[in-house]
Amino acid sequence: MRIVDKDLVGTVIHFYDRISVAVIKLSKALKAGDKVKFVHGDNEFSQTVESMQLEHKQISSGKKGQEVAVKTNKEAKSGTLVYLV
Repeated sequence: MRIVDKDLVGTVIHFYDRISVAVIKLSKALKAGDKVKFVHGDNEFSQTVESMQLEHKQISSGKKGQEVAVKTNKEAKSGTLVYLV
C-alpha cells in the first residue's frame, strides 16, 4: 500500500522517550481506533491509536490544528510524519 500526502494526518513535534508518547500537530482529524503509520526517513512503523490526550485530558478524537499526545510502540522523533492507513 502506497502512502500519499492526502493521507498525512500530522507531524510529530515532540517525543517523550521515557513514556513513549509522541505529541502530534494535526493537519486533519484523528480518532482513537485509527490505524496510522509513522515515517521518518527509512524508519517507519504502523500502529493503531489506542488513546490520545489533549492538555492531559483523555479525548476520543482530535481536530485539525490541535496538538495531541499519542502513546507509541516505538520512538517517533520530531519531524516524523504521521499518515492514516
